[in-house]
Amino acid sequence: MDYDNKPRSRTPLYEWHVSHNARMVDFSGWEMPLYYSSIIEEHHATRSAVGLTDISHMGRLRFEGPGAAVFLAELLTRRVADMQLGQIRYSLVTNYQGGIMDDVLVGYYHNAHGQPFYVLVVNACNREKIVAWVRQHLPPERALRRGREVLFSDVTPLWAMFAISGPRSMALLQPLVDVDLQWMKYYRGAQVRILHPAAKRQGGILSRTGYTGEDGFELSIGADIAADVWEVLVEYGKSLGAKPTGLGARDTLRLEAGMPLYGHELTEQIDPFQAGLGYTCYLTGYDFPGRDALLRIQERRPQLIRVGLQAEGRRVPRQGCTVLRNGVAIGTVTSGTFSPTLQKSIAMGYISPEHAAPGTAVQIDIRGRLEPAIVVELPFYRRDRT
Repeated sequence: MDYDNKPRSRTPLYEWHVSHNARMVDFSGWEMPLYYSSIIEEHHATRSAVGLTDISHMGRLRFEGPGAAVFLAELLTRRVADMQLGQIRYSLVTNYQGGIMDDVLVGYYHNAHGQPFYVLVVNACNREKIVAWVRQHLPPERALRRGREVLFSDVTPLWAMFAISGPRSMALLQPLVDVDLQWMKYYRGAQVRILHPAAKRQGGILSRTGYTGEDGFELSIGADIAADVWEVLVEYGKSLGAKPTGLGARDTLRLEAGMPLYGHELTEQIDPFQAGLGYTCYLTGYDFPGRDALLRIQERRPQLIRVGLQAEGRRVPRQGCTVLRNGVAIGTVTSGTFSPTLQKSIAMGYISPEHAAPGTAVQIDIRGRLEPAIVVELPFYRRDRT
């Protein structure tokens, strides 16, 4: 199925972005802000205070009904049936060959009537692919009659989603929600009420998750109140040093944190063990697409594995650059940037395991010139937890 050549989608904040001089770009079929002031300024604001990012382009898929837990357990690589209320797990969707179709977050909640439901957050670039995959695997009619009914809906157009990241994110959010954030653990979420007239007495789902390496939260709310709530966050955040941030800073932040990005470190040609994500694969119990292939892959040594690379100079390795050892190609760069925090050129890539030990000297071919670099442990940056 061809997912390209379609009209570009816009988030509920599109007009706000344009009116605040954002540099808009196409990202996975969405018109999104790359930056407002500068990538570096927005990066530092997130590391030191709060970054506010519109991530409404991410897909949100909802599952409910008596068969939802088993269905997701037979779709995802990670256990679902034993999740506690409010728990969130990072998982993968794999194809039958064990390749990564997407990396996702699955959260477990109850509605106002106490009925369980699950929310699956998927990458924008994979949303239509995963929706088609879900529909392909929904239980047949005969299963529905045995109490395995699954109600599936793609609620992406109905919701907006914001990332609130940085050491002052809790201070910004706490006055605006009706839950005690100090008690919300990482990879936990809750349905909350927004304590401001802008929310029009509506609520949303708040999770302590993120993609920057900093403490932070992700808030999903109705699209109809998104712009008003965003304005409140921006206004409340001014005294804390908060800034709206675009996708440019989001990318430099996640790379410093060693987090893989679909289409770069993750593809359908890469399996979880190569990517260092074997811990997400529960290979006993429920049978999901790709489990048998992953059992075989687990038994053999990967030809390439994901590593961190730090260049000695300031030239930036980019996706596709060849990594060499003593003049022999040993791998390829998948992402690279100049780190605003470390003031060094960094990259992630896949190289052969025998050269993957931290401290190994390598070279990176950057536009025809070999630049010295070393293999380093991931992540490049760890936040201060004191």
